Amino acid sequence: MLKRFIAYYKPHRGMLTLDMLASLVIALVGMVYPIITETMLEAFLDGTQTAKMIITASAIVLALYIIRLFLRYFVQYYGHLIGVGMQAQMRRDLFAHIQKLPFSFYDENETGKIMTRMTSDLFEISELAHHGPENLLISSVTFIAAFIYLCTIDWALTLIIFVCVPILVIVAAYFRKKMRSAFTERRASNAVINASLESSISGIRVTKAYTNQDKETEKFEVGNNAFINACKKAYDAMGKFHSGTSFITDVFNVIILIAGGLFINAGRISIPEYSAFMVSINLFISPINTLIGFMEQYQNGVTGFERFLEIIDTEPERDEPDAIELQGVEGKIEFENVEFSYKDSAEVLHGISLNVEKGQKLALVGPSGGGKTTICHLIPRFYKITGGDIKIDGKSINSLTMNSLRKNIGIVQQDVFLFNGSIRDNILYGRLDATEEDVIEAAKLANIHDWVSTLEHGYDTEIGERGVKLSGGQKQRLSIARVFLKDPSILILDEATSALDNTTEILIQQALDELCKGRTTIVVAHRLSTVRGADKIAVISDGHIAEEGSHEELMQIENGIYQGLYRLGVRNPDKDGSIADIDVNQLSKKAGF
Repeated sequence: MLKRFIAYYKPHRGMLTLDMLASLVIALVGMVYPIITETMLEAFLDGTQTAKMIITASAIVLALYIIRLFLRYFVQYYGHLIGVGMQAQMRRDLFAHIQKLPFSFYDENETGKIMTRMTSDLFEISELAHHGPENLLISSVTFIAAFIYLCTIDWALTLIIFVCVPILVIVAAYFRKKMRSAFTERRASNAVINASLESSISGIRVTKAYTNQDKETEKFEVGNNAFINACKKAYDAMGKFHSGTSFITDVFNVIILIAGGLFINAGRISIPEYSAFMVSINLFISPINTLIGFMEQYQNGVTGFERFLEIIDTEPERDEPDAIELQGVEGKIEFENVEFSYKDSAEVLHGISLNVEKGQKLALVGPSGGGKTTICHLIPRFYKITGGDIKIDGKSINSLTMNSLRKNIGIVQQDVFLFNGSIRDNILYGRLDATEEDVIEAAKLANIHDWVSTLEHGYDTEIGERGVKLSGGQKQRLSIARVFLKDPSILILDEATSALDNTTEILIQQALDELCKGRTTIVVAHRLSTVRGADKIAVISDGHIAEEGSHEELMQIENGIYQGLYRLGVRNPDKDGSIADIDVNQLSKKAGF
C-alpha cells in the first residue's frame, strides 16, 4: 500500500524536494535560539557580554526568523498544492475506474457511499500527503539535532531523558491500534449518512407527496446515531492516546527538574548549561509531540487510502484479449441456452434460447420478476452470463469489445435518466459529435421539436436535476430523441410507455414505431396492445420461456398462458372496446400464472 501511495508523488518530485529542503532549514533554524542563549548567559556570567554582542546575536536570530517566515509560507502553500494535486489525480483515477465497473458494483454500493470516498476520504489523504513528509522530516531532524546538542551539554542528563522515549513509543503504538479500528468505523458510518442523505434528497418530492417527513427523519437518525456512537469510540481512543502520551512528556519535565537540580548541586553542569538544556529540551520533546499529534492525521489518511483502494482494486469490466470490433451490424440476435444468476443469489434465467432475425421485433411478456429485464441487460453485457452464449450476427458478445457492442444498441427504459443540463446536452448524449441539424432532426422524429420551439431558450433550456422541470412524456421523448441520434442497429424498449397516460402513450408510441423501423427490436411490455404486432412473442415466467410464437400462434395454444391473458383482457376491455391498457402483471395474477 505504501508503494502505491508514494507513486502519486511522482509528478510532484521537484516541488516535493524544495518543500523538504525548506522544512529542513526550518528545523535547523530552531536550533539557533538555545545555542545563542547559552553563549549569551556564559558571556554574562564571565562579564564579557557587551551591548554589541546582544544586538548582533538578536539581529542574527531575527534574520533567521524572517527567513523561516518565508520558508513556512512556502511549505504551507506549495506543500498543500502538492496534496491537492495528488488528491485530484486520485479522484481522476477513481472516477475513471468507476466508469469501468460493472452494474453489479452499483447494485451493492450506494451513491452516497461512493461520493464519500471521492470527497472527504480523498481530502484526508491529501492532508496526509502534504503534512506527512513535512512533519516526519522536521520532527526527525529537530529530534536528532536536539539530542546531539543536549549531549554536548551533558550526555548523562540527556540519556536519562532519552530512556523515557521508548515508553512513550510503546504507549503511542498501543493506543494507535485502537484509534485505527475506531476511525475506520467512523468513516464507514459517515458513508452511511451520506448515502441516506443522497436517497432522501433525491426522493424529497415523494416524501412530501406522502407526508413521510417523520419516516425519513427516523431513517436518517439511525445513521446519524451510528455515526455519533462511532465518533464516541474514535474520540475515546484519541483522548486516551493524547492524554497518555502527554502525561509521559510531562514526566520528562519532572525528571529534568530533579536530575538537573542534582547535577547543578553536584557541580556537574553550570547554570548557563542548565538554562540552555531547559530551553533545548522543548526542542527535544516538541517533535515527539508533533509526531504524536500527527498520528490522528495519519490514521485518517491511511483509512481513507484503504477505502480508496477498495474501489480501485474492484475488478472492472474487461474485454477479452482477442476481442474484435462489432462492425456492419445487421442485428440478428441468438440466445443459446443462456443461464444467469446475480451475485450470491439463486439462478434467474434457466436455459433461455431465442432467435431474433434482422429487423424483427421480439416482445417479452410475463409477470414481473420473471427475467424479462434481465434478458435485456445481458445483450449489451451489463452483466456476464453464467452459462450458454449470446450472439450478434453469429459473433459471441464475449468476443466483441464492449464499446463497439454498446454503440450498436439503443435502450429506452421506463425510468428515464436525464443529466442536469440543457435539452440539447441531453439529446447530444446519443452522439456527442452530432451537428445542430442532427439534434433537431432527432427531436422531430421523437415528436418533441414543436414543444421545444415554444420555449424561450429553445434547445438551451435547462431541465434541472434528472429532468425535474419536465413531464414524464417530455422526459421519455427526450430519451427517444437521444436514441434516434445514436442510430443503433439493435433497439431495446424496456416498458418504455408503461408509466404514461393513454394520450401521452399514443404520442410516444408513434415515436417508438418510427424508431423501430429497420432495427432489430426487443420490447418488454405489460400492455398487450404494444406486443400484438410483434413478429415473435416470448412469454417469460420464472426464468424460463413458457411459450413462444406470434400472436396468432400463441392464441392457438389450448389453455396457454398468453391465450389466458389475452382472453381476460378481452373480457375487461376499455370504454372504447380496445384492450390498449391490458396489464399483463395484473392479468397473470387473475389467471393464476
